[in-house]
Amino acid sequence: MAGNNNSNDILVNNARAALNQLKNETASELGIANYAQQYKGDLPSRVNGSVGGYMVKKMIALAESQLGGGAGTTR
Repeated sequence: MAGNNNSNDILVNNARAALNQLKNETASELGIANYAQQYKGDLPSRVNGSVGGYMVKKMIALAESQLGGGAGTTR
């Protein structure tokens, strides 16, 4: 059998804390109180998905600004 193929592995060891902070900040911005302490199984998938979706939007915006690709792009 092949090795572990888990796509949820964090490649940079120090990134876990930063990702958790981003997740909690994003949930707070979406109006979800005490997200870190909540059992995620009690939340609808739409709520958890929106947190993840907005996290991705923030990470893409950050990457674009760092790469200089944020200005002048059209969609």
